[in-house]
Amino acid sequence: MKKVVFAIVCMAVVAIVATTLAFRTPQSTPNAVAIHDAVIASNYAYTTDDATRLLTAALTDVFTDMDAVRLEHHHRLRIFIYVFVGFFTFAAITLCVLLEIKILAPFRKMKDFAYNIAIGRLDVPLEMDRGNMFGAFTESFDLMREELRKARESEAAANKSKKELVATLSHDIKTPVASIKAITELMMAMQPSDKDLTRLATITNKAEQINSLITNMFHATLEELHALAVTPAEVASTEIARLISSADYNHRAGGFTVPECIAIADPLRLQQVFDNIFANAYKYANTDMYVTAHFCENDGQHLIIEVKDFGQGVQADDLPLLFNKFYRAKSVERISGHGLGLYIAKHFMKEMGGDLLAENHADGFVIQVLIRLA
Repeated sequence: MKKVVFAIVCMAVVAIVATTLAFRTPQSTPNAVAIHDAVIASNYAYTTDDATRLLTAALTDVFTDMDAVRLEHHHRLRIFIYVFVGFFTFAAITLCVLLEIKILAPFRKMKDFAYNIAIGRLDVPLEMDRGNMFGAFTESFDLMREELRKARESEAAANKSKKELVATLSHDIKTPVASIKAITELMMAMQPSDKDLTRLATITNKAEQINSLITNMFHATLEELHALAVTPAEVASTEIARLISSADYNHRAGGFTVPECIAIADPLRLQQVFDNIFANAYKYANTDMYVTAHFCENDGQHLIIEVKDFGQGVQADDLPLLFNKFYRAKSVERISGHGLGLYIAKHFMKEMGGDLLAENHADGFVIQVLIRLA
């Protein structure tokens, strides 16, 4: 910009010098010479008329020359005006363009950049231009943005990890707590001594207290459910059978077989799915159970695990809503629960490329677990 200003100043000096030279007055004027010659000639004239004629002619020439000089000066004045008007117009346009390029445009970029920072949009960099007045500030501000972005990403990753840990632990703890309650209730039903009965009642109460605390903690992180990691991998059919047996801790399903295959699933999440299914059957049906496994005849790409209880099932209008969050069927409203188990289980199966379905049968209720084959 300094070079451009220097060039404009040089042009102004040249214009002033050129105009000064154009208006320079000659040392001798032809009008004075003509008047002198006419006076000398009139002195040697033979008659007065001749002298008058000579003087008149000389004065006419003088006035003619004066008019010509005046016109010349007017012409030069117009040129002077045109030159300076053109110069100042060019200078004004040049300065406006420089002002726009070097100051206003960079300032607008900085304003937009500040707005993006204010709304948390930290992935939009600020273009660096060391040639403008804000070059050094531009680089510093963009470094600030990059550091803020890194800090924001680190904070988000830490929060995600924390919420995932809380949600995972709170859900996984509920299943063993339910097992403790079930075994304790079974022991209380065996008519122990009064002393043992008191101890078992204490265990049951504490287990219920733990269950309530875990439920509250899980509710606090439920909105982050979709952040729970689901990592599908190849799982053998023998592993699937082991997961089912582990979920059936009351051993109500009896014997079953899983056809040999390799499925795609996350064993940890699949265990949670079976745990929810069996826990619901224990709580709401409280009957024997029947487990079968077969390949899907429609697409041949899924292994279907059917878990059937022999309870009353659910009403027909409840069936489509059974997997909704916090939804509980009308027939089980008198039994404590939160309406989360099947919602979580279906989400995990979807993440693993499978699905979870429910059907009412004439003699009971069936949950179908569709596991994607490798």
